[in-house]
Parts: sequence; C-alpha cells; structure tokens
Amino acid sequence: QVQLQESGPGLVKPSQTLSLTCTVSNDSITSKYTVWNWIRQPPGKGLEWMGGISYSGSTYYSPSLQSRTSISRDASKNQFALQLSSVTPEDTAMYYCTRDPTGVNGMDSWGQGTQVTVSS
Repeated sequence: QVQLQESGPGLVKPSQTLSLTCTVSNDSITSKYTVWNWIRQPPGKGLEWMGGISYSGSTYYSPSLQSRTSISRDASKNQFALQLSSVTPEDTAMYYCTRDPTGVNGMDSWGQGTQVTVSS
C-alpha cells in the first residue's frame, strides 16, 4: 500500500517561502500515468488543489496560485516538493500530498497532512 508523508517547517514568517517535501513509499513517483499533488485546507475552509507533478515531470498549477507556486521532484529519493513564495497569514493551512494513479480518475492516497502556520 502506498504511503505518503509530508515534512517541513510548521511555522513560516510572512513574505518568506514555504517549503514542504512529500516522501513516497511503496510506489515510484515515476510510475506511469501517476500525478502527485499538493492540496491544502485553511482553517474552516474547503480543500484547495494547489498543483501537481506527473510521472514524467510535467507540472500543473492552480491559476490562483501559479505565480507563487513551484513543484519539483527528486526521483532518486522518491520525493516531490512544494515551494510557495511570499506567504501571508492566509496561507495558514493543513497541507497534504496525494497520489492520482491515472491522472484522470482522482486521488486515491493521501498523506496525513502537515500544519503550516504563517505568523511573525
């Protein structure tokens, strides 16, 4: 069974860059057709898809976050990463990494999530 684990700082100062890593076990981030995603949920709000990276390395971003978001991967470590620049308190949220095994049928596996607070 695939496992995803988010890691990174729980507290980020305003205007800085939020950086998170997702470590994947029992699957390869280069498995054909798979898309690996970042999702977040601010307190009291719904889930927001931020972007993803495919098995081939192609990246996809939410239009509303594209200017501040970068998703990358390290296949040798079986990890993919999120960077969100110029953060504000509105970026405070639970951040999840997920797997979509076909790229079209939806996400079937989620990490447990990591809380990130933006505060000075």
